Amino acid sequence: MSQYSGKIVFFEGKCFTGRRLEVFGDCDNFQDRGFMNRVNSIRVESGAWVCFDHPDFKGQQYMLEKGEYPDFQRWNGHNDHMGSCKPIKMHGEQYRMELFEGQNFTGQCVELCDDCPFLQSTGFSKNCLNSIKVYGDGAWAMYEEPNYRGRMYIVERGNYCAFTEWQSENPNIQSIRRVVNYF
Repeated sequence: MSQYSGKIVFFEGKCFTGRRLEVFGDCDNFQDRGFMNRVNSIRVESGAWVCFDHPDFKGQQYMLEKGEYPDFQRWNGHNDHMGSCKPIKMHGEQYRMELFEGQNFTGQCVELCDDCPFLQSTGFSKNCLNSIKVYGDGAWAMYEEPNYRGRMYIVERGNYCAFTEWQSENPNIQSIRRVVNYF
């Protein structure tokens, strides 16, 4: 198994019943594999995954770590739609990111190396995060509300010049945590 692979199994029915789809890497469209976009339970056998409610890695994001999710409420889903998924790429154990108030890495900057349940507690004056640089080895989950709640976005190593680059519709981020569940 490669460093970025894992295994996730999607089920049409609740409590792991009905038709199933096993995925071991990026899957940009469940329908291309003969599986409808209706998912009511999920079993993550290894790795950490980001799943999307639309094909082509679009729409609402859900982070799923190793474990069982017998119904869509367990992954904070609003319905049973799921269209694509991919493993979260993690390279090691070093986490570091820089957060910027303005687009293109301008304005106030704060560095994080650990989880942060409330971004303003770091001295970041606003809850508007417009650009970020992700360094190190790991992926991060960013949330629109404090204490890791609300809409979530996964970011991995790289530069994000604007909030639209992590598929957000607005720059509101209030909590951030490391993705640490490997296999």
